[in-house]
Amino acid sequence: MMVVREQTTSEALAIVPIQFFVPPSQQTTTDADSEPTPMLQIEGARETTPETPKQLQETTPKLPPAPTKIHPDAEDAAALLMMARTAAYVPKTDPGMPSFSLGLTDSSQEGASTQETEREKSPETATMLEQLDSLVQKLASSASKGKDESPQIRRETGGESSAKFETPGGINQIPDDMKQKCYIWGTRLKEDAKGDTDEYEEMCTLIGQGEYILIRMHLASLQAKSDIESQIVSAICLILNQKNEKRFQEQIYCLPPDIVSMALSDHPRGEFISPKTNKEFRVEAYSSFIEFIDRKKLSSHPYIFAPVCHSGHWWLWLINTRTRKCQILDPLHKKAPSDERKDINKFTGYVFSRLITYAGGKPLEKGEKEKEIKAPYVKISGQKTSYDCAIYVMKWLELIEPENIKKGKYEWDNWTQEEVDHYRVEYASRILFSEMNTQRDRAIRESSVIRLSKPSSVLLSPFCQINSADIETG
Repeated sequence: MMVVREQTTSEALAIVPIQFFVPPSQQTTTDADSEPTPMLQIEGARETTPETPKQLQETTPKLPPAPTKIHPDAEDAAALLMMARTAAYVPKTDPGMPSFSLGLTDSSQEGASTQETEREKSPETATMLEQLDSLVQKLASSASKGKDESPQIRRETGGESSAKFETPGGINQIPDDMKQKCYIWGTRLKEDAKGDTDEYEEMCTLIGQGEYILIRMHLASLQAKSDIESQIVSAICLILNQKNEKRFQEQIYCLPPDIVSMALSDHPRGEFISPKTNKEFRVEAYSSFIEFIDRKKLSSHPYIFAPVCHSGHWWLWLINTRTRKCQILDPLHKKAPSDERKDINKFTGYVFSRLITYAGGKPLEKGEKEKEIKAPYVKISGQKTSYDCAIYVMKWLELIEPENIKKGKYEWDNWTQEEVDHYRVEYASRILFSEMNTQRDRAIRESSVIRLSKPSSVLLSPFCQINSADIETG
């Protein structure tokens, strides 16, 4: 490998293409013994005519044909193999990021290929390394064969990832690397020179009973060790209620928490007379959120799963509309932690009863007893941190079987922290890639290619570390 400094306007170090030739006197093989032998070309950051974004996506890098045989020294061959392997290196993730592998791509390479994760290589990367390994072995050996054109090493571009995802057969088969890139794209806030961020940028519009809009600040709450915004839980409720499954079409209705959250902000300690408005709770007072409630399912389904958030903590109500009984699943507590929480539970029970009645169902209790609704806590294993309660509640919406709750207990295998962290990635991609999202095409397109913000030859070093500050979307 030869490094040459070229005089450029930026005084940058450029690695120029080199070729190794063997004198004609050493070319003794016959055509019958020949095999295609490619020419290795090593390129650095030199000035070239810029390509359009379309060209960058459609270009498939390939090795050009070699005019003669190549015989570099074994030391050079080893260096080339090292570069091939470092191209697939994935640095350690930032401690603030969830504990899953990130499929980042180096922007110094014009293709948007998927790199090797810490657990396993992608098929494309594995194939490329095998081919390069075999190529280096051939170069290092004294055997000289062939003069035909080399085979192409195919690398999947971001455009190809999007096209594959959009095919009818794979519409719901989101690759893990796409989920990870979607997570990075959707949850990272950008800051301009003035210090302003894009936290209010509209990222998602879900069409269900109405248009439910999420901004980047909502999705950013899915970052590791962050408390999740109420809008994320509402979005998951809307998506689950639209799933074509018996569980959600006939049995369980997930009540979006918006009205309850707003009611608790007006009745912060569970007072039935609001200290802000000096009025009792009325469903009609929250008209902007009524359109997101499916009244038919709310009044007809035998079970209502209702997430509740207060003072940054989430728990889940299970309401049996047939028996008029309620239960609480709290990922942190096995009983009400304070008298204030008991008052809040009474108030939220009243809110749920009023909502069911508004939708055309029967109240949970009659008359004044409606303000004394009891909901015992179910013993269930839960969160290990102070910030994952919403993750547990959203997964319980999907998994809990209310008929399996016996004697106030629910036996099940809890998740590892790594699994809980990865659910944040799953929920980001599930929301942004949802068919209900009118901006879904944009999410696919813009998250399919994630580049590193500061491309450099240093990225070829196995000692290079990258954190979230180095990640740029676009």
